Amino acid sequence: MRAAYDVEQIRAAEEPLLKALPEGTLMQRAATALARRCSALLGTVYGARVVVLAGRGNNGADALLAGAQLARRGAHIDIVPTTEAVDADALQRLIEMADLVIDGMVGIGASGGLRGGAVQVARQLAHVDTLVVAVDVPSGVDASTGEVAGVAVRADVTVTFGALKTGLVVAPGAEFVGAIEVVDIGLSLPAADVALLDAEDVGRLLPSPGGETDKYRRGVVGVVAGSDRYTGAAVLAVGGALGTGAGMVRFAGVTHPAELVRQQWPEAVVTVVSPGDGAAVLDAGRVQAWVVGSGLGTDDAAKDIVRAVLGAEVPVLIDADAITVVGEHPEWLRARSAPTVLTPHAGEFARLTGTDREEVEAHRLTLARAAARNLGATVLLKGSTTVIADPSDGVRVNTAHTPYLATAGSGDVLSGICGALLASGLGPLDAASAGAFLHGMAGLVAESVPAAPIRALDLVTHLPAAIRMVRP
Repeated sequence: MRAAYDVEQIRAAEEPLLKALPEGTLMQRAATALARRCSALLGTVYGARVVVLAGRGNNGADALLAGAQLARRGAHIDIVPTTEAVDADALQRLIEMADLVIDGMVGIGASGGLRGGAVQVARQLAHVDTLVVAVDVPSGVDASTGEVAGVAVRADVTVTFGALKTGLVVAPGAEFVGAIEVVDIGLSLPAADVALLDAEDVGRLLPSPGGETDKYRRGVVGVVAGSDRYTGAAVLAVGGALGTGAGMVRFAGVTHPAELVRQQWPEAVVTVVSPGDGAAVLDAGRVQAWVVGSGLGTDDAAKDIVRAVLGAEVPVLIDADAITVVGEHPEWLRARSAPTVLTPHAGEFARLTGTDREEVEAHRLTLARAAARNLGATVLLKGSTTVIADPSDGVRVNTAHTPYLATAGSGDVLSGICGALLASGLGPLDAASAGAFLHGMAGLVAESVPAAPIRALDLVTHLPAAIRMVRP
Protein backbone atom coordinates (compact mmCIF):
# COMPACT_ATOMS: atom_id res chain seq x y z
CA MET A 1 0.00 0.00 0.00
CA ARG A 2 1.54 3.28 -1.08
CA ALA A 3 1.31 6.27 1.21
CA ALA A 4 0.69 9.91 0.34
CA TYR A 5 1.39 12.82 2.65
CA ASP A 6 0.30 16.40 3.11
CA VAL A 7 2.70 19.31 3.41
CA GLU A 8 2.53 19.46 7.19
CA GLN A 9 3.66 15.83 7.48
CA ILE A 10 6.51 16.38 5.01
CA ARG A 11 7.72 19.49 6.82
CA ALA A 12 7.67 17.67 10.16
CA ALA A 13 9.71 14.81 8.69
CA GLU A 14 12.25 17.22 7.16
CA GLU A 15 12.87 19.14 10.37
CA PRO A 16 15.08 16.61 12.22
CA LEU A 17 17.13 15.99 9.07
CA LEU A 18 17.67 19.68 8.49
CA LYS A 19 19.03 19.95 12.04
CA ALA A 20 21.21 16.85 11.80
CA LEU A 21 22.76 17.33 8.35
CA PRO A 22 25.12 20.04 7.08
CA GLU A 23 23.28 23.03 5.66
CA GLY A 24 22.14 22.51 2.08
CA THR A 25 22.46 18.70 2.09
CA LEU A 26 18.78 17.98 1.43
CA MET A 27 18.65 20.62 -1.28
CA GLN A 28 21.72 19.14 -2.95
CA ARG A 29 20.17 15.66 -2.87
CA ALA A 30 16.99 16.98 -4.44
CA ALA A 31 18.81 18.98 -7.11
CA THR A 32 21.02 16.05 -8.07
CA ALA A 33 18.01 13.76 -8.49
CA LEU A 34 16.22 16.44 -10.51
CA ALA A 35 19.23 16.97 -12.80
CA ARG A 36 19.57 13.21 -13.28
CA ARG A 37 15.92 12.91 -14.36
CA CYS A 38 16.21 15.88 -16.72
CA SER A 39 19.33 14.34 -18.25
CA ALA A 40 17.49 11.08 -18.88
CA LEU A 41 14.64 12.94 -20.56
CA LEU A 42 16.97 14.97 -22.74
CA GLY A 43 19.05 12.00 -23.80
CA THR A 44 21.92 14.20 -24.95
CA VAL A 45 22.63 16.97 -22.46
CA TYR A 46 25.46 18.68 -24.32
CA GLY A 47 24.02 21.48 -26.42
CA ALA A 48 20.47 21.07 -25.08
CA ARG A 49 18.55 24.24 -24.27
CA VAL A 50 16.95 24.29 -20.83
CA VAL A 51 14.79 27.05 -19.36
CA VAL A 52 14.74 27.27 -15.56
CA LEU A 53 11.66 28.99 -14.10
CA ALA A 54 12.78 30.04 -10.63
CA GLY A 55 10.75 31.47 -7.79
CA ARG A 56 11.90 32.58 -4.35
CA GLY A 57 11.46 29.36 -2.36
CA ASN A 58 13.30 26.08 -2.04
CA ASN A 59 11.84 24.79 -5.29
CA GLY A 60 13.40 27.71 -7.13
CA ALA A 61 16.73 26.94 -5.49
CA ASP A 62 16.41 23.24 -6.39
CA ALA A 63 15.73 24.21 -9.99
CA LEU A 64 18.71 26.57 -10.11
CA LEU A 65 21.09 23.98 -8.62
CA ALA A 66 19.85 21.36 -11.08
CA GLY A 67 20.32 23.87 -13.91
CA ALA A 68 23.90 24.47 -12.76
CA GLN A 69 24.61 20.71 -12.86
CA LEU A 70 23.18 20.48 -16.38
CA ALA A 71 25.26 23.48 -17.44
CA ARG A 72 28.42 21.71 -16.27
CA ARG A 73 27.50 18.90 -18.67
CA GLY A 74 27.20 21.31 -21.57
CA ALA A 75 23.55 22.36 -21.57
CA HIS A 76 22.60 25.95 -22.40
CA ILE A 77 20.64 27.29 -19.43
CA ASP A 78 18.28 30.27 -19.52
CA ILE A 79 17.07 31.43 -16.10
CA VAL A 80 13.71 33.19 -15.86
CA PRO A 81 12.92 34.73 -12.44
CA THR A 82 9.15 34.60 -11.99
CA THR A 83 8.73 36.69 -8.86
CA GLU A 84 8.19 39.84 -10.93
CA ALA A 85 6.61 40.68 -14.27
CA VAL A 86 7.95 38.59 -17.14
CA ASP A 87 8.63 39.80 -20.69
CA ALA A 88 6.04 37.71 -22.51
CA ASP A 89 7.67 37.90 -25.93
CA ALA A 90 11.12 37.05 -24.65
CA LEU A 91 9.74 34.14 -22.63
CA GLN A 92 7.82 32.83 -25.62
CA ARG A 93 11.00 32.74 -27.71
CA LEU A 94 12.91 30.96 -24.97
CA ILE A 95 10.37 28.21 -24.34
CA GLU A 96 9.76 27.65 -28.04
CA MET A 97 13.50 27.07 -28.55
CA ALA A 98 13.90 25.02 -25.37
CA ASP A 99 14.25 21.26 -25.25
CA LEU A 100 13.08 21.22 -21.64
CA VAL A 101 11.57 23.61 -19.08
CA ILE A 102 12.14 23.17 -15.34
CA ASP A 103 9.21 24.51 -13.30
CA GLY A 104 10.53 25.74 -9.96
CA MET A 105 8.20 28.73 -9.60
CA VAL A 106 6.48 27.76 -6.34
CA GLY A 107 6.81 24.88 -3.92
CA ILE A 108 4.72 22.60 -1.76
CA GLY A 109 4.05 25.31 0.81
CA ALA A 110 2.22 27.53 -1.67
CA SER A 111 -1.56 27.87 -1.45
CA GLY A 112 -4.29 30.03 -2.91
CA GLY A 113 -3.19 29.95 -6.53
CA LEU A 114 -0.38 31.48 -8.56
CA ARG A 115 0.35 35.20 -8.40
CA GLY A 116 2.40 37.75 -10.28
CA GLY A 117 4.60 36.64 -13.16
CA ALA A 118 3.92 32.96 -12.43
CA VAL A 119 0.36 33.31 -13.72
CA GLN A 120 1.53 34.58 -17.08
CA VAL A 121 4.22 31.91 -17.35
CA ALA A 122 1.75 29.10 -16.64
CA ARG A 123 -0.60 30.44 -19.29
CA GLN A 124 2.16 30.62 -21.89
CA LEU A 125 3.38 27.10 -21.11
CA ALA A 126 -0.12 25.78 -21.80
CA HIS A 127 0.27 26.68 -25.48
CA VAL A 128 3.62 25.06 -26.28
CA ASP A 129 4.73 21.45 -26.72
CA THR A 130 8.04 21.84 -24.86
CA LEU A 131 8.79 19.13 -22.29
CA VAL A 132 8.06 20.39 -18.76
CA VAL A 133 9.52 18.94 -15.55
CA ALA A 134 7.95 20.14 -12.30
CA VAL A 135 10.03 20.43 -9.13
CA ASP A 136 8.20 18.65 -6.28
CA VAL A 137 4.74 19.80 -7.47
CA PRO A 138 3.50 21.60 -10.59
CA SER A 139 3.18 25.29 -9.79
CA GLY A 140 -0.45 26.11 -9.03
CA VAL A 141 -1.36 22.68 -7.63
CA ASP A 142 -2.00 22.45 -3.87
CA ALA A 143 0.36 19.70 -2.73
CA SER A 144 -1.88 18.65 0.17
CA THR A 145 -5.29 18.53 -1.51
CA GLY A 146 -4.85 18.58 -5.28
CA GLU A 147 -6.90 21.77 -5.50
CA VAL A 148 -6.10 24.21 -8.31
CA ALA A 149 -7.07 27.86 -7.81
CA GLY A 150 -6.85 29.50 -11.22
CA VAL A 151 -4.12 28.39 -13.63
CA ALA A 152 -1.44 25.75 -13.06
CA VAL A 153 1.54 24.35 -14.92
CA ARG A 154 0.79 21.12 -16.75
CA ALA A 155 3.94 19.01 -16.36
CA ASP A 156 5.06 16.00 -18.36
CA VAL A 157 7.05 14.72 -15.37
CA THR A 158 6.93 15.70 -11.70
CA VAL A 159 10.01 14.91 -9.60
CA THR A 160 8.84 14.98 -5.99
CA PHE A 161 11.12 14.71 -2.97
CA GLY A 162 10.90 12.62 0.18
CA ALA A 163 7.46 11.09 -0.39
CA LEU A 164 4.43 11.14 -2.62
CA LYS A 165 2.28 14.22 -2.00
CA THR A 166 -1.48 13.76 -1.71
CA GLY A 167 -2.18 16.59 -4.14
CA LEU A 168 -0.34 14.75 -6.90
CA VAL A 169 -2.81 11.86 -6.90
CA VAL A 170 -6.14 13.64 -6.33
CA ALA A 171 -8.01 15.50 -9.09
CA PRO A 172 -7.89 18.14 -10.31
CA GLY A 173 -4.19 18.35 -9.37
CA ALA A 174 -3.53 14.81 -10.57
CA GLU A 175 -4.37 15.93 -14.10
CA PHE A 176 -1.38 18.32 -14.13
CA VAL A 177 1.47 16.12 -12.85
CA GLY A 178 2.25 13.76 -15.73
CA ALA A 179 4.55 10.89 -14.73
CA ILE A 180 5.59 10.98 -11.07
CA GLU A 181 9.05 10.14 -9.79
CA VAL A 182 9.49 9.99 -6.01
CA VAL A 183 13.05 10.68 -4.84
CA ASP A 184 14.15 9.30 -1.48
CA ILE A 185 16.03 12.01 0.43
CA GLY A 186 16.16 10.13 3.74
CA LEU A 187 12.95 11.21 5.47
CA SER A 188 11.53 9.17 8.34
CA LEU A 189 7.80 9.34 7.71
CA PRO A 190 4.79 8.67 9.97
CA ALA A 191 1.83 6.49 9.08
CA ALA A 192 -0.11 8.23 6.35
CA ASP A 193 -3.83 8.84 6.41
CA VAL A 194 -4.03 8.77 2.60
CA ALA A 195 -3.19 5.49 0.89
CA LEU A 196 -3.20 4.08 -2.62
CA LEU A 197 -4.07 0.42 -3.06
CA ASP A 198 -2.23 -1.59 -5.69
CA ALA A 199 -3.14 -5.01 -7.09
CA GLU A 200 -1.19 -6.82 -4.40
CA ASP A 201 -3.03 -4.96 -1.64
CA VAL A 202 -6.43 -5.72 -3.14
CA GLY A 203 -5.49 -9.37 -3.60
CA ARG A 204 -4.73 -9.65 0.12
CA LEU A 205 -8.08 -8.11 1.01
CA LEU A 206 -10.22 -10.41 -1.12
CA PRO A 207 -11.62 -13.36 0.83
CA SER A 208 -10.67 -16.81 -0.47
CA PRO A 209 -13.12 -19.71 -0.05
CA GLY A 210 -11.87 -22.62 2.05
CA GLY A 211 -12.86 -26.25 2.17
CA GLU A 212 -15.80 -25.64 4.52
CA THR A 213 -17.13 -22.61 2.66
CA ASP A 214 -20.79 -22.42 1.71
CA LYS A 215 -22.83 -19.69 0.05
CA TYR A 216 -23.65 -18.05 3.37
CA ARG A 217 -20.01 -17.91 4.43
CA ARG A 218 -19.09 -16.34 1.08
CA GLY A 219 -21.68 -13.63 1.67
CA VAL A 220 -25.29 -13.05 0.75
CA VAL A 221 -25.97 -9.62 -0.69
CA GLY A 222 -29.41 -8.12 -1.15
CA VAL A 223 -29.97 -5.78 -4.10
CA VAL A 224 -32.88 -3.34 -4.28
CA ALA A 225 -32.61 -1.54 -7.60
CA GLY A 226 -34.42 -0.64 -10.79
CA SER A 227 -37.88 0.57 -11.66
CA ASP A 228 -40.20 0.37 -14.63
CA ARG A 229 -38.21 3.23 -16.18
CA TYR A 230 -34.68 2.14 -15.21
CA THR A 231 -34.80 -1.62 -15.60
CA GLY A 232 -31.14 -2.05 -16.56
CA ALA A 233 -29.90 -0.79 -13.20
CA ALA A 234 -31.21 -3.92 -11.52
CA VAL A 235 -29.52 -6.23 -14.04
CA LEU A 236 -26.19 -4.43 -13.76
CA ALA A 237 -26.09 -4.17 -9.95
CA VAL A 238 -26.92 -7.88 -9.58
CA GLY A 239 -24.32 -8.69 -12.24
CA GLY A 240 -21.65 -6.75 -10.37
CA ALA A 241 -22.37 -8.67 -7.18
CA LEU A 242 -22.39 -12.06 -8.91
CA GLY A 243 -19.23 -11.29 -10.87
CA THR A 244 -17.39 -10.43 -7.66
CA GLY A 245 -18.14 -13.85 -6.21
CA ALA A 246 -21.02 -13.31 -3.79
CA GLY A 247 -22.24 -16.62 -2.39
CA MET A 248 -25.81 -15.59 -3.17
CA VAL A 249 -27.58 -12.52 -4.50
CA ARG A 250 -31.14 -11.80 -3.41
CA PHE A 251 -32.92 -9.30 -5.63
CA ALA A 252 -36.03 -7.49 -4.39
CA GLY A 253 -37.83 -5.16 -6.75
CA VAL A 254 -40.91 -4.39 -8.77
CA THR A 255 -42.17 -6.71 -11.49
CA HIS A 256 -40.46 -5.64 -14.70
CA PRO A 257 -36.87 -5.33 -13.36
CA ALA A 258 -37.42 -8.59 -11.48
CA GLU A 259 -38.33 -10.35 -14.73
CA LEU A 260 -35.19 -9.08 -16.43
CA VAL A 261 -32.97 -10.15 -13.52
CA ARG A 262 -34.46 -13.65 -13.69
CA GLN A 263 -33.75 -13.84 -17.41
CA GLN A 264 -30.18 -12.50 -17.24
CA TRP A 265 -29.07 -14.07 -13.94
CA PRO A 266 -30.85 -17.36 -13.19
CA GLU A 267 -28.64 -17.88 -10.13
CA ALA A 268 -30.13 -14.81 -8.39
CA VAL A 269 -32.99 -15.34 -5.95
CA VAL A 270 -35.72 -12.91 -7.00
CA THR A 271 -38.54 -11.51 -4.88
CA VAL A 272 -41.18 -9.29 -6.46
CA VAL A 273 -42.37 -6.51 -4.16
CA SER A 274 -44.92 -3.78 -4.56
CA PRO A 275 -43.70 -0.17 -4.90
CA GLY A 276 -42.78 1.24 -1.51
CA ASP A 277 -43.19 -2.06 0.39
CA GLY A 278 -40.11 -1.89 2.57
CA ALA A 279 -41.29 -4.67 4.86
CA ALA A 280 -41.50 -7.06 1.91
CA VAL A 281 -37.96 -6.14 0.89
CA LEU A 282 -36.62 -7.02 4.35
CA ASP A 283 -38.66 -10.23 4.34
CA ALA A 284 -36.96 -11.40 1.11
CA GLY A 285 -34.51 -13.45 3.16
CA ARG A 286 -31.32 -13.35 5.12
CA VAL A 287 -28.59 -11.07 3.80
CA GLN A 288 -25.23 -9.88 5.11
CA ALA A 289 -25.35 -6.56 3.27
CA TRP A 290 -27.81 -4.52 1.23
CA VAL A 291 -27.27 -2.50 -1.95
CA VAL A 292 -30.00 0.04 -2.57
CA GLY A 293 -30.70 2.88 -4.97
CA SER A 294 -29.62 2.24 -8.56
CA GLY A 295 -32.52 3.25 -10.82
CA LEU A 296 -34.94 3.20 -7.89
CA GLY A 297 -36.38 6.67 -8.39
CA THR A 298 -36.92 9.35 -5.77
CA ASP A 299 -40.69 9.30 -5.28
CA ASP A 300 -42.43 8.47 -2.01
CA ALA A 301 -42.36 4.74 -2.75
CA ALA A 302 -38.59 4.85 -3.24
CA LYS A 303 -38.17 6.81 -0.01
CA ASP A 304 -40.10 4.17 1.91
CA ILE A 305 -37.81 1.46 0.51
CA VAL A 306 -34.64 3.37 1.34
CA ARG A 307 -35.76 4.09 4.88
CA ALA A 308 -36.66 0.46 5.48
CA VAL A 309 -33.30 -0.80 4.20
CA LEU A 310 -31.40 1.72 6.31
CA GLY A 311 -33.22 0.32 9.33
CA ALA A 312 -31.56 -3.08 8.81
CA GLU A 313 -28.74 -3.96 11.18
CA VAL A 314 -26.35 -5.02 8.40
CA PRO A 315 -23.98 -2.99 6.20
CA VAL A 316 -25.77 -0.96 3.53
CA LEU A 317 -24.40 0.52 0.32
CA ILE A 318 -26.37 3.53 -0.95
CA ASP A 319 -26.10 4.46 -4.61
CA ALA A 320 -27.66 6.74 -7.23
CA ASP A 321 -31.28 7.72 -6.46
CA ALA A 322 -30.98 6.60 -2.85
CA ILE A 323 -28.22 9.18 -2.38
CA THR A 324 -30.64 11.90 -3.42
CA VAL A 325 -33.18 10.52 -0.95
CA VAL A 326 -30.79 10.47 2.01
CA GLY A 327 -29.63 13.96 1.07
CA GLU A 328 -33.10 15.04 2.17
CA HIS A 329 -32.96 12.81 5.27
CA PRO A 330 -29.38 12.68 6.59
CA GLU A 331 -30.76 11.76 10.01
CA TRP A 332 -31.48 8.27 8.62
CA LEU A 333 -27.74 7.82 8.11
CA ARG A 334 -26.68 9.27 11.43
CA ALA A 335 -29.09 6.97 13.26
CA ARG A 336 -27.42 3.83 11.90
CA SER A 337 -25.06 1.69 13.96
CA ALA A 338 -24.09 -0.72 11.16
CA PRO A 339 -21.61 0.40 8.46
CA THR A 340 -22.84 2.54 5.58
CA VAL A 341 -21.16 3.25 2.23
CA LEU A 342 -22.27 5.95 -0.19
CA THR A 343 -21.09 5.92 -3.82
CA PRO A 344 -21.96 9.30 -5.39
CA HIS A 345 -20.62 10.91 -8.53
CA ALA A 346 -20.01 14.66 -8.31
CA GLY A 347 -23.59 15.64 -9.14
CA GLU A 348 -25.08 13.24 -6.58
CA PHE A 349 -22.53 14.38 -4.00
CA ALA A 350 -23.57 17.99 -4.63
CA ARG A 351 -27.21 17.11 -3.94
CA LEU A 352 -26.20 15.10 -0.88
CA THR A 353 -24.23 17.94 0.68
CA GLY A 354 -25.96 21.05 -0.66
CA THR A 355 -22.96 22.20 -2.70
CA ASP A 356 -22.63 22.63 -6.45
CA ARG A 357 -20.94 20.25 -8.87
CA GLU A 358 -18.10 22.64 -9.78
CA GLU A 359 -17.20 23.05 -6.11
CA VAL A 360 -17.16 19.28 -5.65
CA GLU A 361 -14.85 18.80 -8.63
CA ALA A 362 -12.51 21.50 -7.35
CA HIS A 363 -12.33 20.28 -3.70
CA ARG A 364 -12.80 16.52 -3.95
CA LEU A 365 -10.60 15.42 -1.07
CA THR A 366 -11.64 18.13 1.37
CA LEU A 367 -15.37 17.70 0.75
CA ALA A 368 -15.32 13.88 0.75
CA ARG A 369 -13.59 13.90 4.14
CA ALA A 370 -16.03 16.41 5.56
CA ALA A 371 -19.06 14.46 4.31
CA ALA A 372 -17.78 11.19 5.76
CA ARG A 373 -17.33 12.80 9.19
CA ASN A 374 -20.64 14.64 9.04
CA LEU A 375 -22.74 11.66 7.94
CA GLY A 376 -20.92 8.92 9.83
CA ALA A 377 -20.52 6.95 6.60
CA THR A 378 -17.80 5.89 4.19
CA VAL A 379 -17.99 8.06 1.07
CA LEU A 380 -16.75 6.80 -2.29
CA LEU A 381 -16.66 9.90 -4.49
CA LYS A 382 -16.44 8.72 -8.09
CA GLY A 383 -14.52 10.65 -10.73
CA SER A 384 -11.31 10.87 -12.73
CA THR A 385 -9.62 9.99 -9.46
CA THR A 386 -11.98 8.18 -7.11
CA VAL A 387 -11.54 9.15 -3.46
CA ILE A 388 -12.79 6.96 -0.60
CA ALA A 389 -13.07 8.63 2.82
CA ASP A 390 -14.28 7.15 6.08
CA PRO A 391 -15.59 8.88 9.23
CA SER A 392 -12.27 8.45 11.06
CA ASP A 393 -10.48 10.50 8.35
CA GLY A 394 -8.88 7.51 6.64
CA VAL A 395 -8.65 8.12 2.90
CA ARG A 396 -7.80 5.93 -0.06
CA VAL A 397 -7.32 6.98 -3.67
CA ASN A 398 -8.13 4.50 -6.43
CA THR A 399 -5.25 3.76 -8.80
CA ALA A 400 -7.07 1.55 -11.33
CA HIS A 401 -9.19 3.57 -13.71
CA THR A 402 -9.88 4.38 -17.35
CA PRO A 403 -11.98 7.16 -18.90
CA TYR A 404 -14.06 4.44 -20.57
CA LEU A 405 -15.71 3.78 -17.20
CA ALA A 406 -17.69 6.96 -17.81
CA THR A 407 -20.63 5.15 -19.37
CA ALA A 408 -24.26 4.66 -18.36
CA GLY A 409 -24.68 1.84 -15.86
CA SER A 410 -21.03 1.67 -14.83
CA GLY A 411 -21.87 2.94 -11.34
CA ASP A 412 -24.60 0.29 -10.98
CA VAL A 413 -21.97 -2.41 -11.53
CA LEU A 414 -19.69 -0.74 -8.97
CA SER A 415 -22.46 -0.78 -6.37
CA GLY A 416 -22.89 -4.53 -6.83
CA ILE A 417 -19.14 -5.14 -6.56
CA CYS A 418 -18.78 -3.16 -3.33
CA GLY A 419 -21.96 -4.70 -1.91
CA ALA A 420 -20.64 -8.21 -2.50
CA LEU A 421 -17.40 -7.31 -0.68
CA LEU A 422 -19.35 -5.85 2.23
CA ALA A 423 -21.39 -9.06 2.43
CA SER A 424 -18.18 -11.12 2.43
CA GLY A 425 -17.13 -9.45 5.67
CA LEU A 426 -14.83 -6.64 4.57
CA GLY A 427 -15.11 -3.37 6.46
CA PRO A 428 -16.58 -0.38 4.61
CA LEU A 429 -13.26 1.31 3.73
CA ASP A 430 -11.73 -1.95 2.48
CA ALA A 431 -14.87 -2.98 0.58
CA ALA A 432 -15.24 0.40 -1.10
CA SER A 433 -11.59 0.82 -2.05
CA ALA A 434 -11.11 -2.79 -3.20
CA GLY A 435 -14.40 -2.57 -5.11
CA ALA A 436 -13.31 0.61 -6.89
CA PHE A 437 -10.03 -1.05 -7.84
CA LEU A 438 -11.71 -4.19 -9.25
CA HIS A 439 -14.19 -2.02 -11.13
CA GLY A 440 -11.31 -0.10 -12.68
CA MET A 441 -9.39 -3.28 -13.49
CA ALA A 442 -12.44 -4.73 -15.22
CA GLY A 443 -12.58 -1.55 -17.30
CA LEU A 444 -8.90 -1.84 -18.20
CA VAL A 445 -9.36 -5.49 -19.22
CA ALA A 446 -12.39 -4.57 -21.31
CA GLU A 447 -10.45 -1.71 -22.88
CA SER A 448 -7.70 -4.11 -23.97
CA VAL A 449 -10.11 -6.32 -25.91
CA PRO A 450 -10.47 -5.17 -29.54
CA ALA A 451 -14.18 -4.49 -29.75
CA ALA A 452 -16.74 -1.72 -29.69
CA PRO A 453 -16.53 0.93 -26.94
CA ILE A 454 -17.04 -0.42 -23.42
CA ARG A 455 -20.59 -0.92 -22.15
CA ALA A 456 -21.46 -1.40 -18.51
CA LEU A 457 -22.28 -5.08 -19.04
CA ASP A 458 -18.74 -5.59 -20.37
CA LEU A 459 -17.47 -4.72 -16.90
CA VAL A 460 -19.46 -7.62 -15.46
CA THR A 461 -18.11 -9.94 -18.16
CA HIS A 462 -14.50 -9.02 -17.36
CA LEU A 463 -14.76 -8.97 -13.56
CA PRO A 464 -13.54 -12.58 -13.14
CA ALA A 465 -10.41 -11.76 -15.17
CA ALA A 466 -9.84 -8.66 -13.05
CA ILE A 467 -10.09 -10.73 -9.87
CA ARG A 468 -7.67 -13.34 -11.22
CA MET A 469 -5.16 -10.57 -11.96
CA VAL A 470 -5.05 -9.40 -8.34
CA ARG A 471 -5.25 -12.69 -6.45
CA PRO A 472 -1.88 -13.77 -4.97
